[in-house]
Amino acid sequence: MEELLAQLTTYARSMWRFRWPSILVAWAVAAAGAVAVFLIPDQYEASSRIYVDTESILKPLMAGLAVQPNVDQQVSMLSRTLISRPNVEKLVRMADLDLESQSKSEQDALVSGLMTSLRIQSVGRDNLYTLSFRDSDSAKAQRVIQSFVSIFIESSLGASRKDSDTARVFINEQIKAYENKLLEAETRLKEFRLRNIESQSAEGVDSVARIGSLSEALQTARLELREAEQARDSARQQLINEKSQGGSSSSLNSLLEESAFSVATPEIDARIATQRQNLDALLQRFTEKHPDVVATRKLLLDLEEQKKKEVKELRKAAMAAPAIAATNGSSLVSQELNRLLANSEVQVAALKARVAEYSARYNQARESAKTAPQLEAEAAQLNRDYAVHKANYEDLVKRRESASMSGELDSAAGVADFRLIDPPRVSPNPVSPNRFFLLLVAMLAALASGFLTAFIASQLRPVFHSAAQLRTKFDFPLLGTVSMVTNPADVRLEKIRLVKFAISSGGLVGFFGMLMLGMALMAARKG
Repeated sequence: MEELLAQLTTYARSMWRFRWPSILVAWAVAAAGAVAVFLIPDQYEASSRIYVDTESILKPLMAGLAVQPNVDQQVSMLSRTLISRPNVEKLVRMADLDLESQSKSEQDALVSGLMTSLRIQSVGRDNLYTLSFRDSDSAKAQRVIQSFVSIFIESSLGASRKDSDTARVFINEQIKAYENKLLEAETRLKEFRLRNIESQSAEGVDSVARIGSLSEALQTARLELREAEQARDSARQQLINEKSQGGSSSSLNSLLEESAFSVATPEIDARIATQRQNLDALLQRFTEKHPDVVATRKLLLDLEEQKKKEVKELRKAAMAAPAIAATNGSSLVSQELNRLLANSEVQVAALKARVAEYSARYNQARESAKTAPQLEAEAAQLNRDYAVHKANYEDLVKRRESASMSGELDSAAGVADFRLIDPPRVSPNPVSPNRFFLLLVAMLAALASGFLTAFIASQLRPVFHSAAQLRTKFDFPLLGTVSMVTNPADVRLEKIRLVKFAISSGGLVGFFGMLMLGMALMAARKG
């Protein structure tokens, strides 16, 4: 610590030798600084506050029908991108600032200066924005801020309309593209159905279900054919027995009992035939569990029961007329057996045709089942493509209507309500520069320059103030020192020099103090 103090003392004694040059440099810097501070032109600030109301009563009413834009985000983005070169060039024309520039370079410099001078700040979270601009001409500052406010409001409206129009044009182009895709998908699906119209079935029944339905119908037809063949053979055997033994009423009764289903009942037989045809047609389209198929089979069962009842009534009538049967029994039995045999032959032939038809359909279905998976996969792919294009097309049409409604909503209600809270105004007093602070900085710079001058001079022309410094600096032996004896006149002269230095250094600080005091008095008078 003692060495540090000794070193500082040595520096101070060395700098004291050059106190007068340092005072001169400090005064020169102070004068230059004071002149520079007062030459800086006054800057007047023009400002305005705008409130952006993003809440609208139409928003909840149009929810789900129109696109609700993020207005807060749009306004925030607008505030960050508003100070752009095109907008500033427009501001220059609106404020008549282009009259001051004579060349293209001057105009570019003016635009660049405005881009750095214009300020837009968000105040808090209430969508309150402050627009400000500073210039040495208060009228010019006010014109600039008025034009800036107009551009801020117009840019928001124009941007929303432009975005809505751009979105509508883009959606229309996409709708046309998907409309063409949808037409192509419909054409491919139509051509596929026309090529494979024979292998298609109603209600989406696949090939396996179709083969099962045809197999069941074929088994039913074969069973009916066997029943009809047995009835025919029985009638033929009865006719042979009748011809060999002669007929009687008992044979007629036994015939009626054994072949009740072979007895002709024209009305019921016609209805049964019609229902069987309907059943065949239904089985070609539906499965056994379909309600129409179940209802038709139930109706067939009811008609067969009704036929049984009529056959029983015929048997009772035959037994009630024994005399007639006795005299004409042989001829009646033969006639009845011939009629039954003819009906049985017709029924057998019809059932054979039905069995042959079902067999052909069954074989054809089995052959087509080999290529059915490929056809079904192709059909599924075509249907899927068509469904995708149709869904996208319908979704785009909905979005177009929503975009159109959103554009109309923007035109009717506007994106946001811009309210001018504070109109453009200019501060009556200059807001910059802060001359008090600048004078203080100039004073500190003057003092620092004086100290720096003395320090540099002391380092350029060093001296030794003690024998210890000389001994540490050189390796030569020190023989002794010579002290200076001062008389009272030298002491008095040194005191006078100290007073002069104090006056000159104090005058430097007093100079800046007087300048600050004068500025304070002038500000008080203006206020």
